[in-house]
Amino acid sequence: MTAGIRPDPSAPHRTGNVGDDLRGVGKLAIDATTSITSLVEAMHGGIKRPLRKGSPDARAGGIAGLVYGSVRGITRGVGFGIDAALRLLSPALRDVPDVRGRDSIMSIVNGVMGDYLQQSGNPLAIDMEWRVGGRRLEITPDAIRHSIADVSGKLLIMVHGLCMNDLRWQRSSEAGPHDHGAALHNELGYTAVYLRYNTGLHIATNGRQLSQALEALVTAWPVPVESITIVAHSMGGLVARSACCYGEETPSTWRRRLRKMVFLGTPHAGAPLERGGRWLESVLGSTPYAAPLARLGRLRSAGITDLRYGSVREEDWQGSDRFETDESSVHPLPLPTDVDCYAIGGTIGREPNDLKGRLLGDGLVPLASALGQHKDAHRALAFPPSHTAVLPGIDHLQLLGAPAAYAALRGFLSDGTASAQTEEYAAAAHHEEGA
Repeated sequence: MTAGIRPDPSAPHRTGNVGDDLRGVGKLAIDATTSITSLVEAMHGGIKRPLRKGSPDARAGGIAGLVYGSVRGITRGVGFGIDAALRLLSPALRDVPDVRGRDSIMSIVNGVMGDYLQQSGNPLAIDMEWRVGGRRLEITPDAIRHSIADVSGKLLIMVHGLCMNDLRWQRSSEAGPHDHGAALHNELGYTAVYLRYNTGLHIATNGRQLSQALEALVTAWPVPVESITIVAHSMGGLVARSACCYGEETPSTWRRRLRKMVFLGTPHAGAPLERGGRWLESVLGSTPYAAPLARLGRLRSAGITDLRYGSVREEDWQGSDRFETDESSVHPLPLPTDVDCYAIGGTIGREPNDLKGRLLGDGLVPLASALGQHKDAHRALAFPPSHTAVLPGIDHLQLLGAPAAYAALRGFLSDGTASAQTEEYAAAAHHEEGA
């Protein structure tokens, strides 16, 4: 159990219910069927008229066009009836127990297409909220006191990454269960509050919402807030930096209380996998037969495309096609000068500077990107060398719970330096890997 959390058996375990889930899945199924029908229709046209120029989305004519149109119309009609029935059944299904793994599935779906879910009004879309002990935290002084046993003025904000949620901070290992937030509560007296958000939305959208949510949290906090510390993993670090930017636009109490930010595997300079997705989309779109398939690449969420170059501001994508933006459109955002910022990066190599580690980083984020390094000095982040830690043998997900990652995190939040245990744990990890 997370330290400092009072379990409340009467509190809801979820923000939705099984009825909403069924409605959401039904909407996705209908949308998928109509989209696939249009995709097949476009491919049909490309095969039939391979040399004719035009839009890969062009509709077929004649009998074929009538057939494709009928499939779409019938599907939408059936979908409307199913949605109406589930809307009526939803209240009756409100008390049905959660399906195991629901939170993880919801988080993954939102990470991949959360912007579409929100725009289409799909019940599967996740709303930003504060969580403690895996439950929603109501933002009132009484509710906070009821949910957290020992509220302190040292507020610790835990921000997860793409396709994840607040429960992913809870890790299991041979040494037992571990949660960075709970451990920092026990050892350093922080009170941890966990963010859950729709990672498929634009990073800047989540950043602005996070700034507003932090202001509401600080206003309702039942004791004076002495300091705010943010610990963020992966995309969460970009969201936190974006929140700082928007927290400075108007006078914000939370922004004045922010003291430290620690980034775990954050792609400050972007992630190569998203740039690879854009390349694949371009290749598919270059041939008449495969051009319709290129639209599949455009299903990926705004949050994912923002990872291409680490976009954290709205002006990076406003007024442009987010699938076509290049690095020149990304406005550099330096680290806040009044906040102590730290970067922890992992590598899957056995040594920090070996070829495997340099090329692959932690498997998802290159080490240089995690440390804020960039060949363009205007885009580089000024982390002092003493504010960085490199952890060989630690991959992207292991940063959430590896002893070496926690040792570095604890050191930065206690005296501002990575603990000597960091190297000891990393060496032990190498030994186990070699064995």
